[in-house]
Amino acid sequence: MTAAYKNLGRFIQALRRAGELKVVDRPVSPFVEISRYTDAESKSPGGGKALLFPRVLGSEFPVATNLFGSSRRIGLALGVRNLDELGRRVRDILETQPPHGLADLTRLLGVALSLTRSFPRKSRAKRPPCQEVVHIGRDVDLGRLPVLHCWPKDAGPFFTLPLVFTKSLITGRRNVGMYRLQVFDRNTTGMHWHIHKDGSHFHQEYRRAGKRMPVAVAVGTDPATMYAATAPLPRNVDELILAGFIRNQPVPLTRCLTQDIDVPAEAEFILEGYVDPDELRREGPFGDHTGYYSLADDYPVFHVTAITHRRRPVYPATLVGRPPMEDCYLAKATERLFLPLLQMVFPEIIDYWLPWEGVFHNIAIVSIRKEFPGHGPKVMHGLWGQGQMSYCKALVIVDDTVDPKDPAAVLGRLLQRFNPETDVVLTKGVLDVLDHSAPQPLFGAKIGLDLTDPWPGEGRAPRPGVSPNRDMESPGRLVSKVREAVPGVVGLRFVNREEKWAGLDPRSMNLCLAAVSSGPDKSGAWFANKLLDLDVLAGVDLMILYDDRIDLADNSLVLWKLFNNVDPERDVTARGGRRVVDARIKGPADGHDREWPDELTFDV
Repeated sequence: MTAAYKNLGRFIQALRRAGELKVVDRPVSPFVEISRYTDAESKSPGGGKALLFPRVLGSEFPVATNLFGSSRRIGLALGVRNLDELGRRVRDILETQPPHGLADLTRLLGVALSLTRSFPRKSRAKRPPCQEVVHIGRDVDLGRLPVLHCWPKDAGPFFTLPLVFTKSLITGRRNVGMYRLQVFDRNTTGMHWHIHKDGSHFHQEYRRAGKRMPVAVAVGTDPATMYAATAPLPRNVDELILAGFIRNQPVPLTRCLTQDIDVPAEAEFILEGYVDPDELRREGPFGDHTGYYSLADDYPVFHVTAITHRRRPVYPATLVGRPPMEDCYLAKATERLFLPLLQMVFPEIIDYWLPWEGVFHNIAIVSIRKEFPGHGPKVMHGLWGQGQMSYCKALVIVDDTVDPKDPAAVLGRLLQRFNPETDVVLTKGVLDVLDHSAPQPLFGAKIGLDLTDPWPGEGRAPRPGVSPNRDMESPGRLVSKVREAVPGVVGLRFVNREEKWAGLDPRSMNLCLAAVSSGPDKSGAWFANKLLDLDVLAGVDLMILYDDRIDLADNSLVLWKLFNNVDPERDVTARGGRRVVDARIKGPADGHDREWPDELTFDV
């Protein structure tokens, strides 16, 4: 396998040869129609196929989607059969020791040679492919490109796979980030960089100096470079070095025609332009990777001074939404690639897992080799202070005997080990801008669950003894009694009664999922207290509330709702050792005054 694809076209050819490409050879509209095809393909078994749309209405350029949206395709893109191979390559470099013999010296020279191939270089082409066709000034028209209007309530068409090139005004260091661009008109777009991104950091340098900021955007590069733009690298680390490391070849660069920025010479399209220091425009809403529309807000404006492209370019796009989608596989590559780097800071970490339903920033499950009392909370606080992990809302820590990537093992550990009186760490900190459940944006509550075995001195206790009324009635009779006693309860699911949990220790936690019909007079706290009052549910330790239209049998759906819709401080009702967690849509009756975003759907 190879990751050294010269350009996007070569990668698409490789997908075709591997039987991983499906061509939709009929006229399609970039307004939602391509999205419908892509969403259906993304959610088919195994992620479906990559899609190529050669006949796009209103544009001469073909569109490609779902290029990375399966385990096989992300492996093909990055030149590995298994994503853990990337981590092993990183670990080989991190663990390099001084040579003690000829074999060690040979290995060290191999590592050094690999690193020298990682640094980007100037293209030798007289006319780089990305500048075969040039449109400058008045000839610029973004409307010629097949930019997708992804979801019905999006504010407009958005570039969804743009590689945004900026450089520091102070140090001149380059950054490559992937920030969506909403098309406003023929030569301006939004520049949606979040406040914690390097592009935004550089923008602040230009704002303080009162200077216009040069920007370039590459649309359609080789896959390793596209992936590198999504990677959460430390500030001042060049993403193109990571791309070269993955490719085992340097990324060739060329200078823009109207801006002092270098861009990938083999790109399909290049947008050149600038951002004025204090100009903002309303951007959004946009159907985001959380499965909800991110809300409209003011962002900088990108003025396009030139569009250049190959003679026969392909326009790549991605569709994001409720998992599983293409971005899940990109995130999985990051999870595997960055494990060795995380282990350098936290050598006790054995492995970790970012469940897709947590949309990358809402939950991480971490296994550690526990060595002393309080080791679990120590790792929690360390991770909350570490780069992109600082935005993670929930952390679950398990012993090294538990595979964090096995959801059944983790849930079984929760049911048998968890004591809410002693095993919870609550704190506050920075949150991802897309976290809609917190009472205010960007900052809020975080929760850690320590599911490791308790050590002497920790002040933790095993689960309490058998709860009263532990031998509950049959689920059917319970549902009938609960619905009669608490108006608005429409369905219950008793997880422990399912066959896979039949062998749990009798001291294990009883978990119940409840679908309820809310109203102005029925907040989450109202339902929580009513349910906790019921004698027939006295044997239930943990209840999770959902909206009435939720299919409680859909495990992925109930996890997605739980991870996205809960503020750990506001949405948990406690009574003794029992808890009710509110995963419903929130409003003023629940103490949530922010706008709650709409879920993504093609039905309007």
